[in-house]
Amino acid sequence: MPGVRQTRKQATRERVLAAASDLFQEVGYDETTIRMVAERAMVSVGSVFTTFSGKAEILSRAMEARLDGLFGELDRLVPDPRGSTVDRLRSIMAALYGFETRRLRLFVAYIGASYSWSPGEGVIPLGRNARLLGMIGDALIDGIKRGEVRRDADIPTFVDTLAAAYIWNYRRAAHEDADTATLIEHMDRQIGLLFDAVMAR
Repeated sequence: MPGVRQTRKQATRERVLAAASDLFQEVGYDETTIRMVAERAMVSVGSVFTTFSGKAEILSRAMEARLDGLFGELDRLVPDPRGSTVDRLRSIMAALYGFETRRLRLFVAYIGASYSWSPGEGVIPLGRNARLLGMIGDALIDGIKRGEVRRDADIPTFVDTLAAAYIWNYRRAAHEDADTATLIEHMDRQIGLLFDAVMAR
């Protein structure tokens, strides 16, 4: 009965991811143990290790499982391509902060785990979200077509720098209790400075 076995394995996987996400948010990534995850998910510790290589992979897969919700919001909240390039960039980044700060400790744990020298098997490193980076790049490419962005703009470097600023800003939330609105306001100013370097004159 491979179909039944596969269905059970998938159900276990989903329970573990949901339990771990809640625990990472409630008590923190470092404080959460595999035993705690297993108890919350109502599965054995062995079942957790049969499905995942360890806590880092669970965190990584939990973040990956949230992507459909993130892109659903981005598709709904990011304005029509007729908006200015800088406004589109600000809307994308505001939607990201709005989504991720709902479970801030979970996202900050993911940032921290991503900078481990040996993140572990099955871990998806931070910054590998091609669809998200593509949205930012597409906004700039469209800006070139509309005459808002210089034709010789270094789009990959702009995207990289914007993504780096986005991640760096979470230190304000973690250490200064900055709320979503504060992060968005700070990011808006950073986008203004970055955009000035690529803006058509």
